[in-house]
Amino acid sequence: MAFMSLKNFTRFANEVAEALPPELFRQLDGGIFVEPSAKEEGEYLLMGEYIEDPGMGKMIFLYYGSFREILCDASIGEWKEEIEDTVVHELRHHIESLAGVDDLSLEEELELEEETSP
Repeated sequence: MAFMSLKNFTRFANEVAEALPPELFRQLDGGIFVEPSAKEEGEYLLMGEYIEDPGMGKMIFLYYGSFREILCDASIGEWKEEIEDTVVHELRHHIESLAGVDDLSLEEELELEEETSP
């Protein structure tokens, strides 16, 4: 079992963001924020979330506690892969929002329907 500390999690999330083209972060005025706790939505744990708040701006949250619960027995490599996938996924929400589309949310809804249908 590998464990990634909050400090290393935050450091790696920053490395992932710095390796991506800066134009992807245009108008992401709240940046990427690592939340130490987990976040549940219904019966699911959220790994990340893109938020548009009128007062705080546009930002991405990564929920370290959710990663800990889901990846408790995973290798450091799996942690890094999941962090990178989550950052890219949430950035896609941001880019789609700037473009006035929400295709990724529709894809997510379809996946949930497929998981819950008999």
